[in-house]
Amino acid sequence: MNSADISAGRDRWQERYDGARKRDVDFTTLSGLELDPAYGPPEDVDDPRMERIGWPGEFPYTRGLYPTGYRGRAWTIRQFAGFGNAKQTNERYKMLLAAGGGGLSVAFDMPTLMGRDSDDAKSLGEVGHCGVAIDSAADMEVLFDGIDLQGVTTSMTISGPAVPAFCMYLVAAERQGADITKLDGTLQTDIFKEYIAQKEWLFEPEPHLRLIGDLMAYCAGTIPRYKPLSVSGYHIREAGSTAAQELAFTIADGFGYVELGLSRGLDVNVFAPGLSFFFDSHIDFFEEIAKFRAARRIWARWLRDVYGATSEKAQWMRFHTQTAGVSLTAQQPVNNVVRTAVEALAAVLGGTNSLHTNALDETLALPTDETAEIALRTQTVLMEETGVVNVADPLGGSWYVEALTDRIEAEAEAIFRRILSLGGEQGEDAGTTTRAALAAGNHKIGPVTSGILRGIEDGWFTGEIAEAAFQYQQKLERGEKRIVGVNCHTETVARDLDIMRVSHEVERAQVALLTDRKGARDQATVDAALKHLIEVSRTDENMIPAMLDAVRAEATLGEICDVLREEWGEYREPARF
Repeated sequence: MNSADISAGRDRWQERYDGARKRDVDFTTLSGLELDPAYGPPEDVDDPRMERIGWPGEFPYTRGLYPTGYRGRAWTIRQFAGFGNAKQTNERYKMLLAAGGGGLSVAFDMPTLMGRDSDDAKSLGEVGHCGVAIDSAADMEVLFDGIDLQGVTTSMTISGPAVPAFCMYLVAAERQGADITKLDGTLQTDIFKEYIAQKEWLFEPEPHLRLIGDLMAYCAGTIPRYKPLSVSGYHIREAGSTAAQELAFTIADGFGYVELGLSRGLDVNVFAPGLSFFFDSHIDFFEEIAKFRAARRIWARWLRDVYGATSEKAQWMRFHTQTAGVSLTAQQPVNNVVRTAVEALAAVLGGTNSLHTNALDETLALPTDETAEIALRTQTVLMEETGVVNVADPLGGSWYVEALTDRIEAEAEAIFRRILSLGGEQGEDAGTTTRAALAAGNHKIGPVTSGILRGIEDGWFTGEIAEAAFQYQQKLERGEKRIVGVNCHTETVARDLDIMRVSHEVERAQVALLTDRKGARDQATVDAALKHLIEVSRTDENMIPAMLDAVRAEATLGEICDVLREEWGEYREPARF
């Protein structure tokens, strides 16, 4: 890009910056030096990289979505929490919000994640242990008691039974007196990554996609600020993928959901802003920063050039980040505070929109109140003391960071080509190939979706992740990669930690409570609502209203999922060797 075009871009950015709202805080250095809100090439200097880098708030959004960076709005501190019963988790939420948290993020227990009630025989021994137990809308009411759902953004990390859990959240908000059309938050719902990495599915992919399509249509028409899908790379990375694999598999899943929306006749400019992303921030500092910058650029380009999005918001990739749980060590666990701080800083310098920081003891158990506070304070120290909010994309233009961003983007594009080939499409440029296949109408949903479904069926994704994890483990065992306290610097004076333990009394009390609630409801109304839900599932009608009626009647999560399992069957992953 020549110097004249760069100068024109700088002027456009300055005009947008001047017209944007900024926070009323001090943006000078610790020593009082005045700082520009963003930096670029020197005047009268040509820089061909600027075509791909751009200015903050401008396509291709490599440098962030907003001209102000964090001067306009800092990232949201959104700590992931959930344990025991709804009352216990409600108390943790209130502590986090009072200590500076900007939003809630719900962690569910394993029975809930698998669409099972607490009194299900398959739930024995698991209730409340890795998250909060939620059986019905009544539990959701307790979970958010005293918390204004219309005034706080709420994220829920659940995919298989995401839609009935979402309906319980809506009913809890209704019972608070909230205007549900004004709710704001994120539901994970990303079923592709379940088949690829996390393994928390209920049905075959197609019924899940039916529910997701209904949810997208419902939110686009009824709750415009709510994001019905958080496309998740976090679990892919935690399963052992490389950074480029995490990026490519996640964005490809996002393309699949775009194709799903388009196949439903939805307007990409309306539903695409409701798609958000969830990434891992691992320990390789610069690789993670480059990954985040490449992600925004790829998404913007594909949404505009391949899927036809014309609005800025439809081209934006908004993403939440969590520091890498898999990087935490049981050995010398206090060192995990350092790891988490470095990973959080990478997420911030990469322009994350919201952030969760892991607690130092999470490799051993759920966080205690003390370790949860340390994790939260890691973010507030970064935000309030380090100056990282002062300048938008402060590493933009770094020779190393820009080269690494380009390298990761190129690796991702190669993976997109491979996914398209799994779906029967070949071409040198993945975007061009996808656009042509969409125009030809060769696929029921879309070409990327076809490749994803074939890759799931063939075990290609899980094989690629397993190979990456194996190669890394070999390097660890040879000492080529090092983890402090594990294969180097193992000497320590550290003592064992006091860790949090969830009593089995929680399970007994939750089962007793569920029994009482089932006995107090109108069973005929529940049965009629569940029957109607199945009748709707056999039509093309949107299933969300019927599911809401079942939830209002106090049908449980397990009951709703069980009638759908009976109708659609359960998915069994093929054995592979």
